[in-house]
Amino acid sequence: MAISLQKGQKVDLTKTNPGLTKLVVGLGWDTNKYDGGFDFDLDAAAFMLAESGKVASEKDFVFYGNKSHESGSVQHMGDNLTGEGEGDDEQVKINLQAVPESIKKIDFTVTIHEAEARKQNFGQISNAYIRIVDEAKNEELIRYDLGEDFSVETAVVVAELYRHGTEWKFNAIGSGFQGGLKALCGSFGIDVA
Repeated sequence: MAISLQKGQKVDLTKTNPGLTKLVVGLGWDTNKYDGGFDFDLDAAAFMLAESGKVASEKDFVFYGNKSHESGSVQHMGDNLTGEGEGDDEQVKINLQAVPESIKKIDFTVTIHEAEARKQNFGQISNAYIRIVDEAKNEELIRYDLGEDFSVETAVVVAELYRHGTEWKFNAIGSGFQGGLKALCGSFGIDVA
Protein backbone atom coordinates (compact mmCIF):
# COMPACT_ATOMS: atom_id res chain seq x y z
CA MET A 1 0.00 0.00 0.00
CA ALA A 2 1.49 3.32 -1.09
CA ILE A 3 2.07 6.13 1.40
CA SER A 4 -0.01 9.15 0.40
CA LEU A 5 1.65 12.46 1.30
CA GLN A 6 0.55 16.04 1.84
CA LYS A 7 2.52 19.11 0.78
CA GLY A 8 5.63 19.52 2.92
CA GLN A 9 5.72 15.94 4.21
CA LYS A 10 8.96 13.98 4.14
CA VAL A 11 9.28 10.22 4.28
CA ASP A 12 12.07 7.64 4.33
CA LEU A 13 12.39 5.82 1.04
CA THR A 14 15.30 3.39 1.26
CA LYS A 15 15.27 2.81 5.04
CA THR A 16 11.67 1.53 4.94
CA ASN A 17 12.30 -0.36 1.68
CA PRO A 18 15.62 -2.20 2.19
CA GLY A 19 17.31 -3.26 -1.05
CA LEU A 20 15.47 -0.63 -3.09
CA THR A 21 17.74 0.58 -5.87
CA LYS A 22 15.71 1.14 -9.04
CA LEU A 23 12.74 3.51 -9.11
CA VAL A 24 10.25 4.73 -11.64
CA VAL A 25 9.08 8.26 -10.92
CA GLY A 26 5.70 8.71 -12.58
CA LEU A 27 4.14 12.12 -13.13
CA GLY A 28 0.60 12.64 -14.35
CA TRP A 29 -1.99 15.36 -14.88
CA ASP A 30 -5.26 16.23 -16.58
CA THR A 31 -6.31 19.49 -18.17
CA ASN A 32 -9.50 21.25 -17.23
CA LYS A 33 -11.94 22.34 -19.92
CA TYR A 34 -10.04 24.86 -21.99
CA ASP A 35 -10.99 26.73 -25.17
CA GLY A 36 -7.69 28.41 -25.97
CA GLY A 37 -7.08 26.51 -29.20
CA PHE A 38 -3.77 24.93 -28.13
CA ASP A 39 -2.97 21.54 -26.67
CA PHE A 40 -1.36 21.49 -23.25
CA ASP A 41 2.18 20.16 -23.44
CA LEU A 42 3.55 19.62 -19.96
CA ASP A 43 7.16 18.60 -19.51
CA ALA A 44 8.64 16.69 -16.59
CA ALA A 45 12.31 17.12 -15.74
CA ALA A 46 14.85 16.14 -13.09
CA PHE A 47 17.47 18.53 -11.72
CA MET A 48 20.40 16.71 -10.11
CA LEU A 49 21.63 19.10 -7.44
CA ALA A 50 24.93 19.46 -5.61
CA GLU A 51 25.28 20.51 -1.95
CA SER A 52 24.75 24.13 -3.08
CA GLY A 53 21.20 23.35 -4.26
CA LYS A 54 22.30 24.09 -7.84
CA VAL A 55 23.35 21.89 -10.74
CA ALA A 56 27.11 21.53 -11.24
CA SER A 57 26.59 21.75 -15.02
CA GLU A 58 23.82 21.68 -17.60
CA LYS A 59 24.44 17.91 -17.91
CA ASP A 60 22.76 17.55 -14.50
CA PHE A 61 19.44 18.72 -16.01
CA VAL A 62 17.61 15.64 -17.37
CA PHE A 63 14.60 16.37 -19.61
CA TYR A 64 13.23 15.60 -23.09
CA GLY A 65 16.26 17.36 -24.65
CA ASN A 66 18.83 15.49 -22.50
CA LYS A 67 17.20 12.16 -21.73
CA SER A 68 19.99 10.50 -19.77
CA HIS A 69 22.48 11.68 -17.15
CA GLU A 70 26.07 10.80 -18.07
CA SER A 71 26.23 8.48 -15.02
CA GLY A 72 23.25 6.52 -16.35
CA SER A 73 21.55 7.02 -12.97
CA VAL A 74 18.66 9.17 -14.20
CA GLN A 75 16.80 8.54 -17.44
CA HIS A 76 13.85 10.49 -18.88
CA MET A 77 11.51 8.09 -20.68
CA GLY A 78 10.25 10.57 -23.29
CA ASP A 79 8.03 13.57 -23.85
CA ASN A 80 4.25 13.13 -23.87
CA LEU A 81 2.97 16.00 -26.01
CA THR A 82 -0.71 15.83 -25.02
CA GLY A 83 -1.16 14.22 -21.58
CA GLU A 84 -3.98 12.08 -23.00
CA GLY A 85 -4.89 8.74 -21.50
CA GLU A 86 -4.79 7.13 -18.08
CA GLY A 87 -1.79 6.61 -15.82
CA ASP A 88 1.55 8.37 -15.84
CA ASP A 89 2.00 11.01 -18.52
CA GLU A 90 5.79 11.05 -18.20
CA GLN A 91 8.28 8.87 -16.32
CA VAL A 92 11.83 9.20 -15.07
CA LYS A 93 13.81 6.10 -14.10
CA ILE A 94 16.34 6.34 -11.28
CA ASN A 95 19.11 3.93 -10.29
CA LEU A 96 19.95 5.11 -6.76
CA GLN A 97 23.21 3.09 -6.65
CA ALA A 98 24.52 4.88 -9.76
CA VAL A 99 23.77 8.45 -8.59
CA PRO A 100 27.16 10.19 -8.24
CA GLU A 101 28.15 10.96 -4.64
CA SER A 102 28.30 14.69 -5.50
CA ILE A 103 24.55 14.71 -6.18
CA LYS A 104 22.68 15.41 -2.92
CA LYS A 105 19.15 15.97 -4.27
CA ILE A 106 17.12 15.16 -7.35
CA ASP A 107 14.28 17.65 -7.84
CA PHE A 108 11.36 16.74 -10.09
CA THR A 109 9.60 19.55 -11.92
CA VAL A 110 6.80 20.04 -14.39
CA THR A 111 6.56 23.02 -16.73
CA ILE A 112 4.04 24.07 -19.36
CA HIS A 113 5.64 24.33 -22.81
CA GLU A 114 5.16 27.81 -24.35
CA ALA A 115 2.82 28.69 -21.46
CA GLU A 116 3.05 32.44 -21.95
CA ALA A 117 2.41 32.39 -25.70
CA ARG A 118 -0.47 29.95 -25.24
CA LYS A 119 -1.86 31.78 -22.17
CA GLN A 120 -1.78 28.58 -20.11
CA ASN A 121 -1.02 28.01 -16.42
CA PHE A 122 -1.35 25.41 -13.68
CA GLY A 123 -4.75 26.82 -12.69
CA GLN A 124 -5.98 24.96 -15.81
CA ILE A 125 -4.45 21.64 -14.67
CA SER A 126 -6.10 19.12 -12.35
CA ASN A 127 -5.34 15.72 -10.83
CA ALA A 128 -1.57 16.34 -10.93
CA TYR A 129 0.52 13.80 -9.04
CA ILE A 130 3.92 12.24 -8.60
CA ARG A 131 4.45 8.65 -7.55
CA ILE A 132 7.47 6.54 -6.72
CA VAL A 133 7.38 2.95 -7.93
CA ASP A 134 9.75 0.13 -7.00
CA GLU A 135 10.73 -0.92 -10.53
CA ALA A 136 11.67 -4.49 -9.54
CA LYS A 137 8.32 -5.21 -7.84
CA ASN A 138 6.22 -2.79 -9.95
CA GLU A 139 4.82 -1.57 -6.63
CA GLU A 140 3.80 2.02 -5.87
CA LEU A 141 5.57 3.13 -2.69
CA ILE A 142 4.77 6.84 -2.40
CA ARG A 143 2.16 9.10 -3.96
CA TYR A 144 1.75 12.85 -3.69
CA ASP A 145 -1.34 14.49 -5.23
CA LEU A 146 -0.66 18.17 -5.78
CA GLY A 147 -4.18 19.45 -5.27
CA GLU A 148 -5.65 22.51 -6.98
CA ASP A 149 -3.83 25.33 -5.20
CA PHE A 150 -2.18 26.85 -8.29
CA SER A 151 -3.46 29.69 -10.43
CA VAL A 152 -0.98 31.71 -12.53
CA GLU A 153 2.08 29.46 -12.11
CA THR A 154 3.67 27.97 -15.24
CA ALA A 155 6.20 25.70 -13.50
CA VAL A 156 6.06 23.53 -10.38
CA VAL A 157 8.77 21.91 -8.29
CA VAL A 158 6.76 18.79 -7.50
CA ALA A 159 9.02 16.84 -5.14
CA GLU A 160 12.57 15.75 -4.47
CA LEU A 161 14.61 12.74 -3.52
CA TYR A 162 17.44 13.67 -1.18
CA ARG A 163 20.28 11.98 0.63
CA HIS A 164 20.09 11.63 4.40
CA GLY A 165 23.33 9.97 5.45
CA THR A 166 23.45 6.71 3.49
CA GLU A 167 19.68 6.66 2.91
CA TRP A 168 17.36 8.42 0.45
CA LYS A 169 14.24 10.33 1.52
CA PHE A 170 11.32 11.84 -0.41
CA ASN A 171 10.03 15.39 0.11
CA ALA A 172 6.60 16.49 -1.23
CA ILE A 173 7.27 20.12 -2.23
CA GLY A 174 4.49 21.40 -4.52
CA SER A 175 6.01 24.86 -5.02
CA GLY A 176 4.84 26.94 -7.98
CA PHE A 177 6.87 29.36 -10.13
CA GLN A 178 5.94 32.06 -12.58
CA GLY A 179 8.20 32.48 -15.61
CA GLY A 180 8.12 28.84 -16.71
CA LEU A 181 11.17 26.78 -17.52
CA LYS A 182 13.49 29.80 -17.76
CA ALA A 183 12.73 30.92 -14.20
CA LEU A 184 12.96 27.36 -12.91
CA CYS A 185 16.30 26.74 -14.61
CA GLY A 186 17.63 30.03 -13.24
CA SER A 187 16.76 29.01 -9.69
CA PHE A 188 18.75 25.77 -10.16
CA GLY A 189 21.78 27.52 -11.67
CA ILE A 190 21.16 27.05 -15.41
CA ASP A 191 21.23 30.08 -17.70
CA VAL A 192 18.63 29.68 -20.44
CA ALA A 193 18.96 31.90 -23.50
